[in-house]
Amino acid sequence: MSEKDPTPFDFWYAVQNTHILQMPRRDLETFGTTRIHYHLLTESMDTVDKVRVREGTLNAAQPQILMPDHFQTKNIEGFEDSETNRFLEWLKQNQPQMRFLQYGFTISKQDVSDTLLNDPLHVVQDNVMEAVKRRDQANSAVLLGVEQPWEVCLLKLMVDLVERSAAGHVNELQERNLLPNPNLAAQAIEQDFAMAEQDHSRIPYLYKQLHRRGVFEEHQDRFFALVRRAEGQQ
Repeated sequence: MSEKDPTPFDFWYAVQNTHILQMPRRDLETFGTTRIHYHLLTESMDTVDKVRVREGTLNAAQPQILMPDHFQTKNIEGFEDSETNRFLEWLKQNQPQMRFLQYGFTISKQDVSDTLLNDPLHVVQDNVMEAVKRRDQANSAVLLGVEQPWEVCLLKLMVDLVERSAAGHVNELQERNLLPNPNLAAQAIEQDFAMAEQDHSRIPYLYKQLHRRGVFEEHQDRFFALVRRAEGQQ
């Protein structure tokens, strides 16, 4: 596939070939804006030992929990590739359990630099990882992605980060009695079960979330039944 000849399924190509080498150590803020400093490494598809390093920031604005019009809300700003919007629309239509959409997050992108290096990928990767390690920033992320459509790689990072942070948001909002829907925690559990049912690789994530919410015991029979079904399909 040539860089100049994208296909209608490019966003899937980007999603499946995005590898997060370093996730931010901190979850997204519940009551403020989180700034993620990213480095995205992509190999040229036409030339050997040419690696592009894009560096910039992603801002996750404070979520509006379960906004009535969240499906009409523009969730991303500063993303120019049409494939990024196609990926977002696919999530809305096919992944209703995605709290990335329900939370009404607005993700904006700012590019700082774009550098093309004449070095093998492993050399560039080691250098970037070492530089990020020296900075020791809690909100730094390093990704391997694709040259086109590269913005989808960044959105995939944010989807993963929002999912990781969601349970903490629910807990903090419950503590402050700010949840507009008293059943949101139960909905979140149901959504986690639904995702684990569709993708068995998420069973460990479900296990952690049930323990984090302190509800594992009341759901353990259902959880272990899911585990047995997953083992039976292997």
